[in-house]
Amino acid sequence: MREEQRRLAAILAADVAGYSRLMASDESGTLGRLRRLRAEVFEPKIARFHGRIVGSAGDSLLIEFGSAVNAVQCAIELQRELGGENAGLPENRRMAFRMGVNLGDVIVEDDTIYGDGVNIAARLEKLADLAAFALSAPFTIK
Repeated sequence: MREEQRRLAAILAADVAGYSRLMASDESGTLGRLRRLRAEVFEPKIARFHGRIVGSAGDSLLIEFGSAVNAVQCAIELQRELGGENAGLPENRRMAFRMGVNLGDVIVEDDTIYGDGVNIAARLEKLADLAAFALSAPFTIK
């Protein structure tokens, strides 16, 4: 049995609010929009802030950063840009994300991460307001 590899990481968990409702009303359109947002909004921002996607399932993303500041800046810029993407759409067609950011210890295995650091980020995401993000303490934003 191999020894666990651990490290400190900043984790951003993101999830579409009301995804089931959006899929029920327009599966193809919702999936197409989600794919476009991932390719045109998420992936460039994640790369800009030196993050990497370590997990995704349906409408959620799990992103690892080596810097807490980069994770928070990425979340801020993502929510701003996503707000602009939604601005011209009717309320029932908007794709709003909730996000959680946590700095914590993770277990690294192959291309993904596990542990309380990840679990806390996911729980924070569930607590976040629509089109916003929740942070664990201690964070200092300048």
